[in-house]
Amino acid sequence: MVYRWHQNYFYILYISVYISEFVFFTEEERRVRANDREYNEKFQYAVSHTYNSNCIMTSKYNIITFLPVNLFEQFQEVANTYFLFLLILQLIPQISSLSWFTTIVPLVLVLSITAVKDATDDYVSLTHTHTHYPILFFHFLSLQKEKWMNVRVGDIIKLENNQFVAADLLLLSSSEPHSLCYIETAELDGETNMKVRQSLSVTSELGDPNNLAQFDGEVLCEPPNNKLDRFCGTLYWKDCKYPLSNQNMLLRGCVLRNTESCCGLVIFAGPDTKLMQNSGRTKFKRTSIDRLMNTLVLWIFGFLVCMGVILAIGNAVWEKEVGALFQSFLPWDPPVDNFLFSAFLSFWSYVIILNTVVPISLYVSVEVIRLGHSYFINWDRRMFCSRSNTAAEARTTTLNEELGQVEYIFSDKTGTLTQNIMTFNKCSINGRAYGEKPPSHNARVQPLDFSAWNPLADRDFCFYDQSLLEAVMVGEPAVHEFLRVLSLCHTVMRVLVYKAQSPDEGALVTAARNFGFVFRSRTPGTVTTHELGKAVTYTLLAILDFNNIRKRMSVIVRNPEGRIRLYCKGADTVLFERLHSCNHELMNITSDHLNEYAGDGLRTLALAYRDLSEEQWEAWAERFRGADKATDCRDDRLAAVYEEIEQDMMLLGATAVEDKLQDGVPETIAILSLANIKIWVLTGDKQETAVNIGYSCKMLTDDMTEIFIVNGHTVQSVREELRYNAPPSSLLESISGEFALIISGHSLVGDSSIQEPICKELVMNVNVIHAFRLEYFPVSVDQAHALEADMEREFLETACACRAVICCRVTPLQKALVVELVKRHKKAVTLAIGDGANDVSMIKTAHIGVGISGQEGIQAVLASDYSFSQFRFLQRLLLVHGRWSYLRMCRFLCYFFYKNFAFTMVHFWFGFFCGFSAQTVYDQYFITLYNIVYTSLPVLAMGIFDQDVPEQRSLEYPKLYEPGQLNLLFNKREFFICIAQGIYTSVVLFFIPYGVLSHATQSNGVPLADYQTFAVTTATALVIVVSVQIALDTGYWTAINHFFIWGSLGTYFTILFAMHSSILFNIFPKQFHFLGESALWPNCVAAILNRNPHLIMFLEDVLQAQFISNNI
Repeated sequence: MVYRWHQNYFYILYISVYISEFVFFTEEERRVRANDREYNEKFQYAVSHTYNSNCIMTSKYNIITFLPVNLFEQFQEVANTYFLFLLILQLIPQISSLSWFTTIVPLVLVLSITAVKDATDDYVSLTHTHTHYPILFFHFLSLQKEKWMNVRVGDIIKLENNQFVAADLLLLSSSEPHSLCYIETAELDGETNMKVRQSLSVTSELGDPNNLAQFDGEVLCEPPNNKLDRFCGTLYWKDCKYPLSNQNMLLRGCVLRNTESCCGLVIFAGPDTKLMQNSGRTKFKRTSIDRLMNTLVLWIFGFLVCMGVILAIGNAVWEKEVGALFQSFLPWDPPVDNFLFSAFLSFWSYVIILNTVVPISLYVSVEVIRLGHSYFINWDRRMFCSRSNTAAEARTTTLNEELGQVEYIFSDKTGTLTQNIMTFNKCSINGRAYGEKPPSHNARVQPLDFSAWNPLADRDFCFYDQSLLEAVMVGEPAVHEFLRVLSLCHTVMRVLVYKAQSPDEGALVTAARNFGFVFRSRTPGTVTTHELGKAVTYTLLAILDFNNIRKRMSVIVRNPEGRIRLYCKGADTVLFERLHSCNHELMNITSDHLNEYAGDGLRTLALAYRDLSEEQWEAWAERFRGADKATDCRDDRLAAVYEEIEQDMMLLGATAVEDKLQDGVPETIAILSLANIKIWVLTGDKQETAVNIGYSCKMLTDDMTEIFIVNGHTVQSVREELRYNAPPSSLLESISGEFALIISGHSLVGDSSIQEPICKELVMNVNVIHAFRLEYFPVSVDQAHALEADMEREFLETACACRAVICCRVTPLQKALVVELVKRHKKAVTLAIGDGANDVSMIKTAHIGVGISGQEGIQAVLASDYSFSQFRFLQRLLLVHGRWSYLRMCRFLCYFFYKNFAFTMVHFWFGFFCGFSAQTVYDQYFITLYNIVYTSLPVLAMGIFDQDVPEQRSLEYPKLYEPGQLNLLFNKREFFICIAQGIYTSVVLFFIPYGVLSHATQSNGVPLADYQTFAVTTATALVIVVSVQIALDTGYWTAINHFFIWGSLGTYFTILFAMHSSILFNIFPKQFHFLGESALWPNCVAAILNRNPHLIMFLEDVLQAQFISNNI
């Protein structure tokens, strides 16, 4: 069974572009010549059958292509193709005993509903994103106004303040000093802080329109890709070449801020821009019910074929033994000339008649129910965060019932369990710890007042240790140097309203500011600070960027006295390896302080410096410039150069910032644990920090029997620790919940310096060929430890036997590998939740991905299936919405199969009494309307609104969640029970009226055994029985349920009396074959019941038995 409404149509319109690129042209590098359209157009950049230059359309259809394209897509579904095949069969008179409209009406209805949905989705996405906005570009030595959509690769365009960037541009010049420009990247990554970009010095003077129009530089760069934070290229101009990096690029979707104007060269346009490259296909996720349904539908189809074969065999036998006796006055219709061919045609006739066991309306109904459940999530005011004005959002409609079956939750820590709002709390400087609160004697301790001596202090900053302030005042060199590192080694922008790229960075710069080392401003070549009231300007020689592999950043500055110094801050595990040997004693003391801070749940960084001589700097700068200009493996070359200079550093100390838990996290984890959901925390923090957070959020408790710690660095040590900690396999199930496991990242996957480019496929298991594609992060080709093929089972058995698992010091790749390991070996639904770009791979790997819209942008949200702003909303998402969605979907499916088998199997029994002639029991109008009018709305109401207990009880009794985890409400056994109940109902509905009417007479002696009476009696009994059945199955009655159930019954009787009236017969005698007044049928029923009191008693017993079984 294929479901379609989940699809993200944002990428589909680019499929033709990608196919043409891979089949006809694979771009390995891009060459762009400025102001030369004729040269650039021969490469056909950003040109396809759909696009021309910079035009971007997010729609699939237009007025001309909608009908053929949409029908082509819909008939790629097996169900629609199957029913089209049945329609074709019905057009063959020798096969079908049903009119064509019995199939075409439901098919057209389903296709129409789906087409309307597709058209609506496409209309919403029909946005020529700014493509009709005017833009200024240079053409023939003049500045002209043109629409975005007409901009081409190689054009030079001018942007003004607060304008969106029209394409991916190489910044050439700016109105700001030093050719700086400021951009906001919220459209790209959700980060609202402004970022700075700078043009090359050689192009910074091209501000004059004549110079720009005559600029003829050529750019050689990487092909289009989705890496927002990386760009590698070279500018060739005037017989010189200049390296280009991401700092020189303005990406489409950014907004120019605080910059009067700037000019740029279009490098990527239209679908080649990084914004559109990031709108690629996401991994298609299916629920366990979807997978089960695929199997069941195949079984049903096989059952349909078996019934057709049985009835065809019966037809052959009947035609040979009995039908031959009637050949003289009732010959076979041509082209039938023998009983075998008659049986062959009979088989296809019964396939048509019995096709309702695979109802076409099932597919639409499932999607409507899922859509309704998604709206309930979006409308839930109890999942709305007023502080951030953020509501919960179901970003997919295909996984709602899967929310009711989750067994494993993989959670990030920072920003997910915590607030990601950092405050400077403690520090260690030159072996001395600062930050402890003085003891209080029944009085609230007041924070230090910095404003008395520092007018630039932040009034919201709180610090309680007077000794650090005194050390600053007396001028201790180590303290001053420590604070100087904080004020210089960062990427913070603006003056006193600091805009940091990470909350940690902002907290550290604010702390230095309050202690008298105030960061004031920066230019591309300088950083200005106020040190204890004195303005000091440092020459910024180099910035060694932070990334997830380096886990540190450094700056190299020259102070006013001419001394060159490297300042570095980063993870202690990385920094301590690069210290001078004379720091051993200080490193031990600082390590003790770091462990103490981590035990308090604080996030720590180590700080160090290195003095450089002029000769050292010049030699290294030359190698740095060579690596920076490299056109191949530029990032690897730069990493090697960085590694070379960041050695033999002197330790200054460490910082500790506090990231408090979000509200309701401990309570949420406790409730989810009671629901038999196991929570694994995957974090990059130190082990001690992770453990402390584990205790704070009640993942770890003092009542646990033991906490296993796996911290080995080698394959052998990890194996020994796992085997030592692992309980006996025979006790794994019985002890689950008594233990916790803490394992470090280097025990999961060992370190390696081998780096591969982004988007390379990593073979995760040497025995199981399994590729995992990462789209956002560098991939290390590492030697596996706990994730090794022969050790992953031991790790998994130990981890799954524990109630809580904490993986610390893990990389984004390792997070995804751990999730994939559980998915691959455990038949359990997994959920991953995170808030940052480093959680994207984990979110995409899990069955269900949840994004927290927090402080780290919206990349996690964009990659997720569901999003909200607080971790505590997860309990409501799972225990209320998830459990209800699973319950409703299961009840819907059980009833749907029941009512359709009860309807269809009557035809099967009738075949034995009509000479296997493929004659239908019901009239054709009833067959057409049964699934789309008489029984469709009641089951939809149950599937959307039904409940077993109120939402408060779902939260008070988390054990109610377990049936979904065990898949108890809809499985193969429940399916066969529903089928058996439907078959039993069909037996009663057919044989009782048949037995009664075959010998019944009216009061005047006229027999009642006519086809019309039998058909109407059976159909009416069927509608009443299935309506009573859904009334018994409904656990939560709303006005909508009452209206749909009783309204459907009323609709049936209204149509029944209308269609059996003499008026319609007189008007349309060929279409309405039944004769007589509509009042005849109630008289017939009354006669049947009057003459058969045992029938009344039997029906009462059936209804009572049905009621008792439903109560049980």
